[in-house]
Amino acid sequence: MIIVIFAPGFEEIEALTVVDVLRRAGQKVVCVGVGECQITGAHNITVICDCEIEQLSPNPKLDAVVLPGGMPGTTNLENSNQVKAFIKYAYDNNLYICAICAAPSILGHMGLLSGRRAVCYPGFEKEMKGAISVNENVCRDGTLITAKGMGCSIDFSIEIARLFIGDQQAIKLRESLQCP
Repeated sequence: MIIVIFAPGFEEIEALTVVDVLRRAGQKVVCVGVGECQITGAHNITVICDCEIEQLSPNPKLDAVVLPGGMPGTTNLENSNQVKAFIKYAYDNNLYICAICAAPSILGHMGLLSGRRAVCYPGFEKEMKGAISVNENVCRDGTLITAKGMGCSIDFSIEIARLFIGDQQAIKLRESLQCP
C-alpha cells in the first residue's frame, strides 16, 4: 500500500498526479487526509481522501509514503505527529519515502537526509539538513525519492511507479501518458 498524505494547502498537481499515475500502474494507493478527509489545496481545489491519518497506524502493509509539497501544505504535514510517525516507520523499515517540492525539508528537519542525495524546490536547500543537494528534477538515493516541484510531477510519479512495476513497465506507462 502506498499512502499519499494530503494536508491543508497541499500542491494539487504534485499530489493528484502521483495518485493518478500509480493507480494507472496498478498500485494500491490510499489518499490520507491530515485532520479530516476533505482537504483543500493551495489553489482552492478540495479533495475527499479515503481516510484520515489519525485513523491509521504504520503497519507491515505499508510500502511507501508520499509527501506532496505546497504551502502551507508542507508546514501542515510537518506539524502532524502522525505524519512524522509514518515517515519514521518507513525510514526505520527501509520503505520508500517520496517527497516533492518543499516536502523534502521535512525529511531534512527529521535528520533523514544526512549524507543522502536529494533535491527540492529552489530556495529550500538549506532546510534539507545534511543532504547532498543535486541539480536534478528527480533524485533517488536508496529508498528516498525527492523532486523539485510541480513541473516534475509526472517524472516523480513514474520514478515511484518504477519501484513497483520495473523499468520496462515504467517505460510503457510513460509512453501511454504521451510523455517524451
